[in-house]
Amino acid sequence: MQLAEIRVAGFAGQGVILLAKMIARAILGVKGHHAIMTQDFGRDIGGLCNTQVVVSDQPDCYYHVNNPDVLVAMSQEAYDMFFPELRPGGVLIIEQDLIRVTGTPEGIRVYGIPAMRLAEEISNRTVLNVVMLGFFGAVAGVLKRESLLKSVENSVPSASLDLNLKAFDHGYDYGLRHLLPGALESTGIQLV
Repeated sequence: MQLAEIRVAGFAGQGVILLAKMIARAILGVKGHHAIMTQDFGRDIGGLCNTQVVVSDQPDCYYHVNNPDVLVAMSQEAYDMFFPELRPGGVLIIEQDLIRVTGTPEGIRVYGIPAMRLAEEISNRTVLNVVMLGFFGAVAGVLKRESLLKSVENSVPSASLDLNLKAFDHGYDYGLRHLLPGALESTGIQLV
């Protein structure tokens, strides 16, 4: 049975694909859960890039995301294109310095982070995606912190592991500081 759909989208060059791979790897580390990831990206840096992660309790699952439970949008174009597909009651995670949310999405929980600024605070904007992964971990509430950290360790070069772990903690801590009390209780998807 399909358990959850997650879409990650933004500009090519923001680390969108690696971010989705780290989410999928963390899911694969949860006993009894399977994940399949597909990706679509433009040829040019700065073009639209999106990935889909489908979570299932079966090894064979349908790979296309129709109405994601979680949308991680890292650019205005990604938000504009994929927000209409977000299921009612879903979670929208945005790079708040790059996206202007239009209207008040009813029943959607919106969490914003200045991920680029936070990445620059630790001196390297290339870890924007890992900052976003930490924030995702804190606010989406679908995976344990330890599962996501292990995924980071298995996904980045050892020479940059310390920087990436610092970036993860930066995003995770930011998420915990900005999470509304009781917000995770009604997410509806629990993988842990």
